[in-house]
Amino acid sequence: MGNNFKMVAKTLFGFEEILAKELRNLGASNVIEGTRNVAFEGDTGFMYKANLCLRTAIKIIKPINSFQVRDEKDLYRKIYRMDWTEYLSIEDTFAIDSTVNSEEFTHSLYVSQKTKDAIVDKFRETDGDRPNVDVKHPDLRINIHIHNNTCNVSLDSSGSSLHHRGYRISTNIAPINEVLAAGLLLLSGWDGQCDFLDPMCGSGTMLTEAAMIACNIPANINRKGFAFEKWPDFDEQLYEKIVDSSLKKTREFHHQITGFDKAPSAIRKAQENIENANLDEYITLKRENFFKTKKQNEKLLHMCFNPPYGERLDRSDLDSDFDVEEFYSDIGDTLKQSYPGTNAWFITSNLQALKFVGLRPSRKIKVFNSHLESRLVQYVMYEGSKKAKYNKEA
Repeated sequence: MGNNFKMVAKTLFGFEEILAKELRNLGASNVIEGTRNVAFEGDTGFMYKANLCLRTAIKIIKPINSFQVRDEKDLYRKIYRMDWTEYLSIEDTFAIDSTVNSEEFTHSLYVSQKTKDAIVDKFRETDGDRPNVDVKHPDLRINIHIHNNTCNVSLDSSGSSLHHRGYRISTNIAPINEVLAAGLLLLSGWDGQCDFLDPMCGSGTMLTEAAMIACNIPANINRKGFAFEKWPDFDEQLYEKIVDSSLKKTREFHHQITGFDKAPSAIRKAQENIENANLDEYITLKRENFFKTKKQNEKLLHMCFNPPYGERLDRSDLDSDFDVEEFYSDIGDTLKQSYPGTNAWFITSNLQALKFVGLRPSRKIKVFNSHLESRLVQYVMYEGSKKAKYNKEA
């Protein structure tokens, strides 16, 4: 299609394949996986849809220029040469985010400064006045990426990171990032076709993302806005059409989504966030210590969770003698003794502690939780013993 253009969706390490799958399912063309990003093509309506619907994207950027740069003077000259009036007026505000991976350019802030200088100098030259910089709420966010001597200039269509879904108003000290939660759920194969349990639910992010996947609700439907809404060519009618069309694709969910936490403060916060996302009809919260619970029925159960560390809970909600080895051992014992017929997944950055679970993981997937290298691990708990299962199949 003639009105298609290239875009890049940024993501977290390990999510490139599932983001590429999401993009194809939405209708993107020429999808190419990179490292922490996926390139694709689509039209303006698709750019709106990608921001609204993608669960594992952090940003959607639209490249507008690419050139070779020798040094800072060359960068200034080539940015100055661009026609910025297509994207900005002197009444608008702008901000620049730079990423550098180059021997010549070593400081991203300096690159941002030179880019800013070139843009404002160009406006002064042609209009006698200049647009102002607004780092927090700009009308236009410009993305500069320099790799070796190649400079890519893009417009950031998202604004604040797409993990800011808009539903989370109450959090614990270290809540899981919404994009990370959605990615872990998709990696675990969660598709809404059985019951779901987060046994250590914290402020309810995993539960909320699980319900949105199950019901095919657009990931960012609760967001206050996107950067593209401030662009001069923003088509509000087209955007509303995209929103309506995406909401028509939601589906019914016929199973149970349940969250446990033993901390009353966590249950309170999770309830607020789930209500804010308008998902309280799908999710049941219970104040429970997972280690004292049992599976409630014989149906298949999908479990996905982020085991808490001491700093994630109020001191009053913590056992004073928290022991990480005992904690992981209790996870293994509870799964083995009380949760047959369960597909259990959890993320941990404490790779040593996994030994104390006492079960062999079926899968280990390398991911990052913020800057911490982590593993998403799977434990398949068969109905009855594993041996009995194989005998039955034979």
